[in-house]
Amino acid sequence: MPAACNTAVIYIVDDEGAVRKGLSRLMRSAGMPCRDFASAEQFLAEMDPQQKGCVLLDITMPGLTGLQLQAELKKRKLNLPIIAVSARDDADTSSRARQLGARFFLRKPVDDQALLDAIHWVLEDDRPQPTTPTK
Repeated sequence: MPAACNTAVIYIVDDEGAVRKGLSRLMRSAGMPCRDFASAEQFLAEMDPQQKGCVLLDITMPGLTGLQLQAELKKRKLNLPIIAVSARDDADTSSRARQLGARFFLRKPVDDQALLDAIHWVLEDDRPQPTTPTK
């Protein structure tokens, strides 16, 4: 497992308790620390902006939606990689999520290995790149 996955927190933001529980179990079984939130508002109130991580984000939630949360994170300049996980699989929703910065858009029910691969990819891609010494 890439080292970035051991230190990053996987933030699970979904209004469905069963989904949060299942994703939390998957993250723990893969050795990834995670925190789950029942709403976008709870996530904004409780997340640590200094903690490296990745957000698994449901798009359709009551209150602040996943798309609205993405816009708020951008406004606050919080550059956490986002993987949208949604039962809504229409082109407009997927396109809007990507415009707001989602790196992946996965349809529920999500394939466990595809999700873990996406997480590894965004966390490794988010690492600071080594600088090349100049001569």
